[in-house]
Amino acid sequence: MADEADFIVVGAGSAGCVLANRLSESGKHRVTLLEAGGTDRRFFVQMPLGYGKLFYDRAVNWLYQTEPDPGLAGNRDHWPRGKLLGGSSSINAMVWIRGHKADYDEWGEVGGADWGWSSVCEAYRQIEDNEAGANAYRGQGGPLFISASRDGLHPLVRNYVEACEAAGLPENPDFNGAEQEGAGNYQMTIKGGRRNSAARAFLRPAMRRPNLSVLTGAQVTRVLFEGRRAVGVEYRRAGRLETLRAREVILAGGAINSPQLLQLSGIGPAAHLAGRGIDVLVDNPEVGGNLNDHQGINYTFRMTVPTYNDELRPWWGKLRVGLQYLATRKGPLSKSINHGGGFFRTSPDLVRPNMQLYMQAFSTLMPKVGERPILTPDPFSGLSLGLSNCRPTSRGWLKIRSSDPFEAPEITANAFSTNHDVTEMLAAVKFLRTLADQPPLKSVIAEELRPGPEVVTDEDLIADFRARSGTVYHPSCTCKMSSVVDARLRVKGVEGLRVCDASAFPNLIAGNTNAPAILMGWKGAELILADAAADRQGGGGKQGEARV
Repeated sequence: MADEADFIVVGAGSAGCVLANRLSESGKHRVTLLEAGGTDRRFFVQMPLGYGKLFYDRAVNWLYQTEPDPGLAGNRDHWPRGKLLGGSSSINAMVWIRGHKADYDEWGEVGGADWGWSSVCEAYRQIEDNEAGANAYRGQGGPLFISASRDGLHPLVRNYVEACEAAGLPENPDFNGAEQEGAGNYQMTIKGGRRNSAARAFLRPAMRRPNLSVLTGAQVTRVLFEGRRAVGVEYRRAGRLETLRAREVILAGGAINSPQLLQLSGIGPAAHLAGRGIDVLVDNPEVGGNLNDHQGINYTFRMTVPTYNDELRPWWGKLRVGLQYLATRKGPLSKSINHGGGFFRTSPDLVRPNMQLYMQAFSTLMPKVGERPILTPDPFSGLSLGLSNCRPTSRGWLKIRSSDPFEAPEITANAFSTNHDVTEMLAAVKFLRTLADQPPLKSVIAEELRPGPEVVTDEDLIADFRARSGTVYHPSCTCKMSSVVDARLRVKGVEGLRVCDASAFPNLIAGNTNAPAILMGWKGAELILADAAADRQGGGGKQGEARV
């Protein structure tokens, strides 16, 4: 049976949309993109602040849950992941952070020059159309518009930045520039008051090409092999089980779906797979291992000045900002809630920041059932100062529960399971109080509501962040480069199969993961096309060969 495509891409998330665009760009290759979810053309997807409505929406969200976690006081954590065109870039908070230069120096140590800082920085410059303009770090003229977020910020952002400066953390106009450390406002993947997801920036323009086919509602159930060579996929769509053949299969389902699909296809920890009735093709206990994620927490304050609570809580406020958005694509609904942010070190002995900051001029202590209450905040003027760890040493794992591809995998986050992570988080939350105590913020704070002034001792502070912390939605490294895939993203032990998404990160970068996931698609496409050209000329290396 002839191949029906040159490349099958599984998953239309941040990396998958970029892959579909770049692999089909020349017109020489037939590309089929399979997405389990549906369209991204939904109002609350396109409206930037609408992501609160998507947090528990099964129509666009996988709605994963972790196992009860001792590190989080026995709580299960909610892990939303995008299930639609654009993947998590269609439901995330739209913050554009590349990570620290040293993160990519470490990537280069694992994957070689293709993944080192010099190559990665140039790739980011090619990707970006940055509103702030081009320089040695930023790009302009690329396919992805990045908003500089200079206008329309809440006035309390200025108080926050000045408080950071008073606490010794200088203002930084560009966290993606020469230095990451400092405080300021975040760049955003927002264009013209609308979410600028990977689907909008990369996939929609490519969908006009005749050599690209996009199938939504198509959940891949396993990779098909002849011997040890991947030859296609099996997928279910509209109640029918279908197959599709290709010269190469590329998994881009993200940190949960890609290792799940490998395990369902017989690649993973042999004893576990055999116990679930899976025929083992490659015994690799690293598949689904090395799960790395950032953990975050908010400290919440009642304010003496108005915040977004005062605009978004009352019905008349909702009406006003709604009409403003519909008429002008401006106002609070046209941005993420994370107006301010930054990076800091919990110890001066550290050579780079190990904590990320988030400033939100709103609060949600009184949650609304069925949504993340961004659009229904507390009935008082509230402000949240949040943080997350940048380089946690705790590692989790995920494993399939059964051979049923529609059953969610078992996810063990294993948060705060090392003394290192607990110690640095303790120092970090103390810094939040240092910030709140600086005159620019102290002068407008009425009281601390969470965790509250009675929580003072180290033991109580640790108990509080164990009870209230949770993912900031950056799971990564579950098909880690060097352990599961080689430096060209080829799955070890088989041929014709790659993984190209956040699961293949060599390590978790310091910051939000949408930018590096898009980078994986961009760089991965370069490698795939180079190998395809070499194969045509008879000079390609064996697909299963490791180059690490």
